[in-house]
Amino acid sequence: MKAIVFDTFGGTEVLHEAAAEIPEPGPGQVRVRVRAVGVNPVDGKIRSGTMEAVFPTTLPAVPGGEIAGIVDAVGEGVDRLKAGDEVLGWSDTGAYAQYALAGAAVLAPKPAGLDWTHAAALPVASDGADRVLDLLDVQAGETLLIHGAAGALGTVAVQLAVARGARVIGTAGPANQSYVTSLGATALVYGRDLVERVRAVAPEGVDAVLDAAGKGALEDSITLRGGTDRIVTTADFRARELGVVFAEGPQRRSAARLAELARQAADGELVTTVGATYPLAEAARAQQAGDAGHGRGKRVLTVD
Repeated sequence: MKAIVFDTFGGTEVLHEAAAEIPEPGPGQVRVRVRAVGVNPVDGKIRSGTMEAVFPTTLPAVPGGEIAGIVDAVGEGVDRLKAGDEVLGWSDTGAYAQYALAGAAVLAPKPAGLDWTHAAALPVASDGADRVLDLLDVQAGETLLIHGAAGALGTVAVQLAVARGARVIGTAGPANQSYVTSLGATALVYGRDLVERVRAVAPEGVDAVLDAAGKGALEDSITLRGGTDRIVTTADFRARELGVVFAEGPQRRSAARLAELARQAADGELVTTVGATYPLAEAARAQQAGDAGHGRGKRVLTVD
């Protein structure tokens, strides 16, 4: 099979296409014929070697862990899935490949109305949004500030917070203001005088902050909160020195929750936005776009 591999840590130039053996599913696993792969910021961090303390990597390695595809074979003890089932979820082996292994317990059925690229954009963002909103204990009637509201995680977090009954203020670039508003948030451009502009639209203050952008917004967030309580970042590695929580805990990977949100996405009740698609062979270009900054929605690899 074709796979994207890196043999050493470094920039995107270390990624290259290679032939690899088609993996065989073990007990509790299925093999998925991959149709689409979500490209996440953590993929580039693992590739660069900066995440070795958290995600030790044996080289050569295939990046990625977020897939949508068709079950191709099932391992011993798997009875809830069969060959031919269309699924989305998390892979056990690298996902930048034509085939990947996945635990049957972390795969959800793909609704017919959800296309492959939008299916691949959902697992990591929805799991991360749920986890961070719970960590912040966001409640109905509260005001939540989300930095990076137009990104893959921010897009879902805005909508799930609104569904909880919270008021959301979302920061994003000038080109994404209408998009953030369409998700149900009050949109603001990030950058200069942000504290004053947030206070102008929320004079009562903000109850919690999610930083999904990692663009130097933590100091403003601390000022707005009057301390570091109820501020979580998923993207700014200065969190520890500033006394802010970095959300690096284990993913929940709930197939039942993913199935529920996939149904909502298929029915148009939940927006999943694919910012750009790339063929598998252009995985390096997809990661370069991610390394350059957070745009709208998720970058997705399509696999023939």
